[in-house]
Formats: sequence, structure tokens, C-alpha cells
Amino acid sequence: MISVEHLSIEFSSKPILDDISFLINKKDRIALVGKNGAGKTTLLRLLAGEYEPTSGRISKDSDLTIGYLPQVMLFQDNRTLREEVMSIFEGEDEARFIAEMDRTIIGLGFERKDFERPCTEFSGGWRMRIELAKILLRHPDLLLLDEPTNHLDIESIQWLENFLAQSNSAVLLVSHDRAFLNNATTRTIEITLGRIYDYNVPYDRFVTLRQERHDQQVRAYLNQQKMIEETEAFIERFRYKATKAVQVQSRIKQLDKLERLEVDLEDTSRLNLRFPPAPRSGDFPVIIEDLEKTYPEATHPVISHVALTIRRGEKVAFVGKNGEGKTTLVRCIMDQLDYLGTLKIGHNVKIGYFAQNEASLLDGDKTVFETIDYVAVGDIRTKIRDILGAFMFGGEASEKKVKVLSGGERSRLAMIRLLLSPCNLLILDEPTNHLDMPSKDVLKTALKDFDGTVICVSHDRDFLDGLVEKVYEFGGGTVREHIGGIYDFLRKKNMSSLQELEHRSNTEQQRSTNEATTEHIGTSKDSYEEMKRAAAAKRKKEKQIAETEAEIARLEDEQKRMEALLAEPSNQTQDNFQKYEHIKREIEQKMYEWEILND
Repeated sequence: MISVEHLSIEFSSKPILDDISFLINKKDRIALVGKNGAGKTTLLRLLAGEYEPTSGRISKDSDLTIGYLPQVMLFQDNRTLREEVMSIFEGEDEARFIAEMDRTIIGLGFERKDFERPCTEFSGGWRMRIELAKILLRHPDLLLLDEPTNHLDIESIQWLENFLAQSNSAVLLVSHDRAFLNNATTRTIEITLGRIYDYNVPYDRFVTLRQERHDQQVRAYLNQQKMIEETEAFIERFRYKATKAVQVQSRIKQLDKLERLEVDLEDTSRLNLRFPPAPRSGDFPVIIEDLEKTYPEATHPVISHVALTIRRGEKVAFVGKNGEGKTTLVRCIMDQLDYLGTLKIGHNVKIGYFAQNEASLLDGDKTVFETIDYVAVGDIRTKIRDILGAFMFGGEASEKKVKVLSGGERSRLAMIRLLLSPCNLLILDEPTNHLDMPSKDVLKTALKDFDGTVICVSHDRDFLDGLVEKVYEFGGGTVREHIGGIYDFLRKKNMSSLQELEHRSNTEQQRSTNEATTEHIGTSKDSYEEMKRAAAAKRKKEKQIAETEAEIARLEDEQKRMEALLAEPSNQTQDNFQKYEHIKREIEQKMYEWEILND
């Protein structure tokens, strides 16, 4: 479908991508990963035709269709939701698309009553869903999705995962949602230091393989640095000694010809952050009884009859579709909205709050360091640069003005500021939307170790997994309590849905009982032949597994041989490193095939 050959691009003489090559095949489902600023969005825009490469080329099939969802876009305002989505079918038989359109719009979280609402009434997040619906309904050959889950709730993310799994389109997507990547993709391409590394495995497997590669690169880099230092010391020592002139010139030529290795050493520095000890609060930081909130322009309450009690030390999640009242209740707890009913904040409760728009509240004229230095108190002031480094603001980045930071960088900076605020009730409203996965891991670890109380509004299942022990579900104006973690809640939801489906279909099942019984009797006559075919297929798979295991063993022996070879500095050539990487990719491919066969 698409061939990327020796592609490079630079902005203001700064290289972003350097001589990269890879293929996108039909039905590929690829996760594009890397640090903020690594070039992920740039690559998507190159593939979408919005940028031209500095060198190299992108070859596409002549009839290839592409659907591109950027992070930021301009919207049309003069149509209803239905009209806007239907606009993609102009000149076609619209009637045959109606059912699919309804399924897609509802799957993305809209209700039928929304279909005739003007697009101007929807927030930016919901407008993004409209654009996503339009792209999905075109069924392009290739979907390019840049952070598609940022404005989706958990149910809509799961719907999108299922849609992509069943779609015939190839997919290349950028996301910081680990669970979504694992469920929606089967191949991972990482961008780092302008180069790419292609792994034919899902994200979690990639993390393991990437760490192994990174460790090998660090060893090779350190060995080369040691060799360079020793060679330069020899040159400096004997530069003016006539009897060593030939050796000195030889060493100088050796260094001139040497291809210097690069490695992203920042990956080795991860600080295990901790919140300051939480001042002891009362046993019940939040008690709510029969709370109701209605906005003046609304005909129905956003939430009503809400009753919940949060105990000291509990970590709970607020989940549900957008617009169901999660942020509204948070703002009531923060005393930013009036309401009906009772809401009590417990004794000695000190609240630390991260709002959805927290990043936009930072002073743009301060530097990164000044922003944190302004709020840090006590001994933590001596560790400001370590903390900034853990959130990828090390070195010169700490002197950047806030106004030049990206949205993700601002979110990370706002999160650091919260980490330094002494409190015993943390309320986080979508804290992970713009955080990359290393930053989310740092935050999650800090929250798990926090000895206070946490309320987290989030759609990020991986972030909530292992963090919260209670889930409050918002929907239909009500709030329901579910004891257990986020995946316990999701399993209960699926069971509930199945029970509802079973209840609705009882009549149909009863009507078809006789037909089903007759069909079963008919098919049972062929059961012996089916068993024989199944046994033969199993034997074939077992043979393929054995052959694959033998090939993996052979490749692993070859890998060990290359590792022994590369242990010698004199053998650390680009050609040998390429051979080593090729062997590792072959092992990864065979391991992936082995896993598929066993499944």
C-alpha cells in the first residue's frame, strides 16, 4: 500500500526524521510511539500529504484512500450532527448507509436525540467525535489517527477498539493509552533520535523487546566512548613524539572513520516520585446526600439524588460518558458550583485539584524552573532539577518559557506543581490526556504510594488499573457505586449487558427452539467427520509450532554469537549492528508467529 524509502525531514535545519524506511501493508494495525516531540505527528502529516519530505520519497498505490484525524482541526458550523455526517455520502445512495451511520454515531457516545442538534452546540471533544465518525464511515484503505482517545470515554474507546479490529482498513495511530494500543494494534513502530525501530508485536511485548535493545545499545555506546577516550588519550600523549608518529596518525584516521553511536540515555533516568506526607484528615473526607445539580439552560438535572461517602485513604474513580456529570460533581466538591442537597467536606481536609484546563492556567512568562521554584517549599527545593528531569524537563528545557511549551509539556508541568502541594485529598480531572506513558507511570506510582485520599476522573483503563479500589459510574443523571477495580467494573458491565440482551431475546429463543433442535440433530450426523478434520488441523498446527520453535532456537544461537562478537570494540561496526538488529527482528517475528499458532 505505502512504501517509505530513505525519508528525511527537517525544520529550521533541525532534523526530525533521518533516512527512515518502512512499509505499510493491507490490514496492518500499527502503533506509532515515541517521546513527545519525537516526530510522530510529523510522520502522520507526511503520510497524509500535508508535508513534503526534505529527501526520500513516499510511494502509494494509485487508488489508495486515506482518512486522517489530526489532534487539532477546523470545524464546519452550519449543519446539524446528522447533516454533517451525511455530507460524506453526497452523490451516493444515502439510504443504504443510514443504519451504519446510526451505529457509528451511537458507538461514539451520541444519543438519537443529538442527531438534529446543530454542531455549534457540541464541545470541542464532541466535535472531534463527529470528525472521527465521518472518517470511519468513509472506510478508507488507511486510517491515520493522532490521539483518537483523548476525547472518548471508556465505553466509546472499547467501541473504537472493536471497530478497528473488524475494519478492513490499515491503521497507523498515535496514542498514550496503553490498553487501547494493546487491544487495537498488532505492530509497533518507535521513533527515537530521528530513526525508527519496527517491531511486529503489540505494545506490551514491544516494551520488553525495546528495553533489551536499549540495554544493548547503551553497552555498545559506553564501550565505544571508552575506546574513543583511550584513543584520544594516546594521541594527546604521543602527538609530538617522532617514534610514535605513525601510530598517532593511524589512531587519528581511525577516529575520523568511526561512525559514532547515539543512544537515548534519558530513558535510564526515571525518578520514583512521592507526594509529601498527607496531613491527617477526618475519617470521611467527602459525604454527599441527595445532591442535585441543574444548569439554568437545561430542562433536566445533570445529576440528581446523588449519595456517596468516601473514606480517608480510599482511591476512587469517576467514570462514564462525557456530559454525564463527572466534572460537575467535582466542581461541586470544590465549591465552584451551587447545588441542592447536602455535601460535607470532612475535618482538616486539604484539597489538591488538577482541572481539565489546568495547563492553560500557568503563567506563560515564567520559565519551567521558575514555575516550580515558585511553589516548592522545604527540602524539596534541592531536588527541583531532579524532578524536572523525571518529567523530561532536564537541562536546557528547564529554562524554556511556559508560553512556548506544547499542550503535553504544559500538562506535565502542571502535574509537577500538584506533586509539590501538601494535601490529603487529591482530585484529578482527566490528568493523563496529554501525558506520555513514562510520565503516566511516574504519576501512577506516586498516587499509589500517596497516603491520602484520591478522586480520579479518567477514561484511561491502564492508568486506573491497580490504582483505584472503587468505581462510581455516572449515567442517566444517577451515580452508581461499584466495589472493586476498573476491570472488575468493566466485567460487571459486560455481564449486565449480556443479561439485558438475554432478557430481550427470550421470546425469539422460545420461538426458534424447535428449529434449533432439528438443526442440531442434522448436524450431529456429521460430527465424526468434523472431529477428524479438527484432529488433522491440530496435528498440522503442532507441526508448525515445532518447526517455529526450532527456528527460534537457531536464531537465538546466532544472536548469542553476534553478541559475543560485538563485545569486542573492534567489531562494533555499523554492518555488524545491522546484522544483529536483523536477527532480533527475525526472532520477534517468529515469536509472534509462535504466539499466534499457540492461540
